[in-house]
Amino acid sequence: MAGERKVTITAIAREAGVSVPTVSRVVNGRSDVAPETRAKVEELLRHHGYRRRAQPHGDRAALLDLVFNDLDSPWAVEIIRGVEEVAHASGVGTVVSAIHDRAGAARQWMTNLRARASDGVIMVTSVLEPVLHKELTRLGVPIVVVDPAGGTAIAAPTVGATNWAGGMAATEHLLELGHRRIGFIAGPPRLLCSRARHDGYRAALEAAGVPVEEELTVPGDFYHESGFHGCRRLMELADPPTAVFAASDQMAMGAIEALRQCGLRVPQDVSVVGFDDLPEMRWVAPPLTTVRQPLAEMGKVAARTVLRQARGEEIDSPRVELATELVVRASTAHRR
Repeated sequence: MAGERKVTITAIAREAGVSVPTVSRVVNGRSDVAPETRAKVEELLRHHGYRRRAQPHGDRAALLDLVFNDLDSPWAVEIIRGVEEVAHASGVGTVVSAIHDRAGAARQWMTNLRARASDGVIMVTSVLEPVLHKELTRLGVPIVVVDPAGGTAIAAPTVGATNWAGGMAATEHLLELGHRRIGFIAGPPRLLCSRARHDGYRAALEAAGVPVEEELTVPGDFYHESGFHGCRRLMELADPPTAVFAASDQMAMGAIEALRQCGLRVPQDVSVVGFDDLPEMRWVAPPLTTVRQPLAEMGKVAARTVLRQARGEEIDSPRVELATELVVRASTAHRR
């Protein structure tokens, strides 16, 4: 797409002394631009030979593809909500897909994408396979990755949250309450966000001079059942933890049920912290202390970024991390 232009919208805006959105409005034929400004921008567009990206199907509606591995998690709804808000305001449709890591699913999705000539792709917690990225590049389709699976060294802009800082904040909170044996239920190790939360947990323990005991970390997959079984495993230790930090709210809910079945009370016997701050966490019993990651805002930033790419505008940074925040509720208490 860049090859079709001699100059970017950002460069035109700089030369005209106006904002990038103003140039974008002129390019897209919007009426809310002063006549003098419009004439100046149009003259620069003509001078530099700027051409809008051709629409493959004439006057077809603009579309964004939003792709998940799975859609059976409440946090996916929050990301969809953020993307849809930006897309709707921009007059762009959204196509949501789940590829489930099934053999052939990615190829089928790519076939469908070619057919509908999507204007941009947002992938969530997915591996951006080189062959997939190469084909999207060949088609001139911009891409943004939310919570990249493999790491940040990928050839596309990424959007995430400060997972390391969130993991550290959750663990520091439990340490401040007097807990020293803190169990950790980890997320899938293939995901960058999972590894960062685990690293934050370990960093907080090390900073407090508390030994990092491997038996206190158990595997999970972000879903309820793994939180349930992981917590049962922690409670079966000869010296079980007095607090549990689960790397997702759903696993925290599973952990609370496991504690209930063990005859233990939250937070009187065991404190529990989650990660995500899904909307329903303030209504569970007890309301969950958790780390809020701005899921809807992550979706908004991803949508704005891919739309800016589609318009040929420069993006501010190839990697955006939005701040997490510890939300203290009733599932944590001082160690007895």
